[in-house]
Amino acid sequence: MRSRHRLGHLLGHRLGRQFGWLWAAYGTSALGTWLAFGAFPLIAIEVLGAGPAEVAALSSVGAAVGAAVAVPLGPWVEFRRKRPVLITMDLVRCVALLTIPAAFALGVLTFLQLLLVAVVVAAADIAFRAASGAYLKTLLPAEDLLVAHARLESTAWTTTIVGPPLGGAAIGLLGPVATVVADAVSYLFSALGIRAMGGHEPPPGRRESARMRAGDLLDGWRYVLADATLRPLFFNTVLFNGLVMAASPLLAVLMLGRLGFAPWQYGLAFAAPSIGGLLGARSARPLVTRFGQHQVLVAAGTLRALWPVGLAFVGPGTGGLLLVIGVELGLILCCGVFNPVSATYRLQRTATDRAARTLSAWAVTTKATTALLTAVWGVLGSLLGPRTAIGLAGVLLLATPLLLPRRAPAPVPESKPVPDRA
Repeated sequence: MRSRHRLGHLLGHRLGRQFGWLWAAYGTSALGTWLAFGAFPLIAIEVLGAGPAEVAALSSVGAAVGAAVAVPLGPWVEFRRKRPVLITMDLVRCVALLTIPAAFALGVLTFLQLLLVAVVVAAADIAFRAASGAYLKTLLPAEDLLVAHARLESTAWTTTIVGPPLGGAAIGLLGPVATVVADAVSYLFSALGIRAMGGHEPPPGRRESARMRAGDLLDGWRYVLADATLRPLFFNTVLFNGLVMAASPLLAVLMLGRLGFAPWQYGLAFAAPSIGGLLGARSARPLVTRFGQHQVLVAAGTLRALWPVGLAFVGPGTGGLLLVIGVELGLILCCGVFNPVSATYRLQRTATDRAARTLSAWAVTTKATTALLTAVWGVLGSLLGPRTAIGLAGVLLLATPLLLPRRAPAPVPESKPVPDRA
C-alpha cells in the first residue's frame, strides 16, 4: 500500500498522487490504442477478405454510430461519480476487444462483429473522455489544469511515436489479432490504475427530475452554443479536426498509389513529425506564462491552419517525402501547443456541473463530423482526384482561424471542491 502511494506521488509530481495514477492509466491505454493502430482494417482484409467499401465502413460507420450511441451517455455520466464510470468504460472496452481474439480462435469471427466492437469502443471512448475531463476539473485547481493537459498531450504524442512501430512489428510476428489483445489488456491496466487512485471524489450533482427526458440529451449542446466563448472554439475544433482527418485517406492514396512511395516511407512521413507534438506540448505552459492563454490559443490555432494546404503540392521522391515531413512537423508542433491550451480553456470556461455533458457533446460532434467529412471527401477524391480534394480541404482550413474566440473570457464564478492531494 505504501509503495503504491509513493508511485502515485512519483508519477503525479506536484499535481498529486491521484493525478499521477490517472496520468499513468491514460498513458497505458493510449499506448495500447497505438499498438493496435490499423489492426481492425488488417483483420477485415486478411482474415475476412473484406473489400475497400467494407474497410471504409468499418472506420467511418463505426465512429458515426458509436457517436450516436454515446449521445445519452453525457447526461448519464454527469450525475454519477466519475471514477466508477472511468473504470466501467475501461472494462467495457477491454471485454469488447477480447471478443475478437476469442471469436478468431473459434473460427466464428465476422465483419458484423468487428463493426459492433468498433461501435462499442467508440461510444465507451466518448463516455470515458467526458468523465475524465469532468473528474480532472474537480481533482485539480484551475491553475494546474494546463500543466495536467500538457502532460497528457505529451504522453499522447509519445505513444504516437512509439506505438505504431512496435505494433507493426507485433503484427508482422504474431498477426493483427495479437495487437487487439494488447489493446484490451491496456484498458484492463488502465482500470486498475484508476482503481488505485483512492482519495475522495465530490458527490455528483442531482438531476432535477428522476428520469432522463428527451430534452436532456441536448443539454451539452445548449450549454456550448449559448456561451459566446465556447461556441466559436467548438466550431473551430470540430471543423479543423474533421477536415484534417478527411484528407488523410486521400493523402495515403496519393502517396502509396500515384507517387509510388513505399509503405515504410509513408509511415516515416507521419511518425517522425510526431516529435513536434511532444515539443509543442512541453512549450505550452511557458508560452502561456509569457504571452497569456488567449493569445497563445489564437496564435497556435491560426498557425496550425496554415500548414495542411502544402500537402496538395507533394511530389515523388525524396523531395516529396521531405515536404510531407516538414508540413506534418509544423502542423503537429502547432497542434501540440494548441490542444492542451484549448482543453484547459474549455474546461475552465465550463461549469463543474455541466462538464461531462459539455465534453460529451463536443466529442460526439467531433466524431460524427469527422466521419461525415471523410465520406464526403472520399467522393470528392473520386470526382476531382486526391490532390485537388486535399488542396480544397487545405484552403477551407485557412478559414478556420476566423472561428477562434476573439476575446479572453471572464472566469466562470463557482466554487470547486478539491480532494485531498496528500
